[in-house]
Amino acid sequence: MTSPLADAAAVSGTRASPLFRRKLFWVAVLYFSEGLPLGVFYDIFPVYFRNLGVNLADIGLLSLLGLAWTAKFLWAPAIDWARRHRWWVSGANAGMACVMWFFAFGPVQTFGPWVWIAIGAFTILSATNDIATDGYTIELLDRNEYGLANGFRIGFYRVGMIFAGAVLMLSGYYGWTVAYLIGGIVFLCNAVTVLAAPREPVRVQAPSSVRSEFALLAGEPRWIAALALLMAGLLWPALAPIAKIAGWQAIAGWSQAWWFKGVLPIGLMVLGAAMMVHAARRPDAAALRDGPVFGAWIDLLARPGMLAIIAFILLFKLGDAAMGFMVKPFWVDAGFSNQQIGLVSVNIGLALSIAGGLLGGWYVDTRGIFRGLWALGLWQAVSNLGYAAVAAYVPNALSLGHPVAAHGWDIAPAHQAALYAASAIESFTGGLGTGAFLAFLMAITSRAKATTEYAILSSIFAFSRAVAGWTGGIGAQEMGYAAYFFLTFWLSFPAYLLLPQVRRMLQATGTR
Repeated sequence: MTSPLADAAAVSGTRASPLFRRKLFWVAVLYFSEGLPLGVFYDIFPVYFRNLGVNLADIGLLSLLGLAWTAKFLWAPAIDWARRHRWWVSGANAGMACVMWFFAFGPVQTFGPWVWIAIGAFTILSATNDIATDGYTIELLDRNEYGLANGFRIGFYRVGMIFAGAVLMLSGYYGWTVAYLIGGIVFLCNAVTVLAAPREPVRVQAPSSVRSEFALLAGEPRWIAALALLMAGLLWPALAPIAKIAGWQAIAGWSQAWWFKGVLPIGLMVLGAAMMVHAARRPDAAALRDGPVFGAWIDLLARPGMLAIIAFILLFKLGDAAMGFMVKPFWVDAGFSNQQIGLVSVNIGLALSIAGGLLGGWYVDTRGIFRGLWALGLWQAVSNLGYAAVAAYVPNALSLGHPVAAHGWDIAPAHQAALYAASAIESFTGGLGTGAFLAFLMAITSRAKATTEYAILSSIFAFSRAVAGWTGGIGAQEMGYAAYFFLTFWLSFPAYLLLPQVRRMLQATGTR
């Protein structure tokens, strides 16, 4: 007897099919659950700590805790091997509920070690939730359903983020304790609801196969060295705050140098990736191909042109990510209230992101993934210019001597309208670009090892998002919002140099 998930996945989806409706329903539920923690991390925490008076550089530094999304490929094979994706999602949501309640009642009024530990736990749980959700969904869907399903993924992912905006609005009316308390309750509801989803098929993997794989790996020093270099590059940005907290003065001093912050980690990562690609293509790596832990790495990295694809994933949304973590502090410094930020920047903005995601999904279904990437990516880049113009036009409330976020509705109507328009355009076009990008990642992922492969690819993207947020805090503080937002526009274009390799990869998978 096959599982309900296997039965559903075997049926080609159409609008008239109850099974297809059921698949989209669970896509909606799961991606609401996946979007909510990212909304908390990117929309609530920056406003919360800026309200507490934390400086921009430290808020940007906080984004490095998002490296959990980068490193998630480390434990993705364990989830793929253990299966039971619904239980992983449920447990992760229950854990995030506990973190929210810690912020409601715990000692978080100062930016101390407990804050870092709590947010670090939150991002690790969120990354685990992502791994299980993405693997489950790729197995659930057929390739011809990716466009519309990605519209639903983006849409309900944004609905989850919209609820984070509602929590932010509640903080303005009732205080942060009530807001975090309600947020935790919603996380707990997610944990319970997901257990009713159709069961995933269980692939039994004997423990001996894991032992055999690690025995083979012990005889592959190139692979071990390559993995170590890649991990060093990915996690390097976290060394600076660790050194600062631990009191390692020498390392803390070096960490301020441009070569330490930028060139060294990128160099380590590129060198490690190149060594892994080389090791994956060696004949003796074939013995590892069927392994439950590193088999997905071998399959993925042995494909022709994979280094260029890794670079493309790092770069495609770099401009969007570089601006994203500084948008909410800009609203705060412009004098807008938490209610305005929650209503306009988060809720209305995310509603427009949903519309953009659905339109982007339709465009990809009708015109193809490749055309969607370059055409919708252009719209995604142009929107950064709107924020740059508004940052130059709208005065900073702090420079005028006004209390930050105290009288947001008293801001000049022209300034409100300008910022609302920039937010609307950025949200809508961001949804367009995300629709094409997610379809691309799904298209080049093998269904046989979907959980691990998608975790690897999305980890690469998460690295650029985390580092961009970290450097964004420094950039906005040193350059000012307007100049920095203008710079992020130009960061969107290096990815376009890699589009020929992207086309070849899509053709190799039979996707246009």
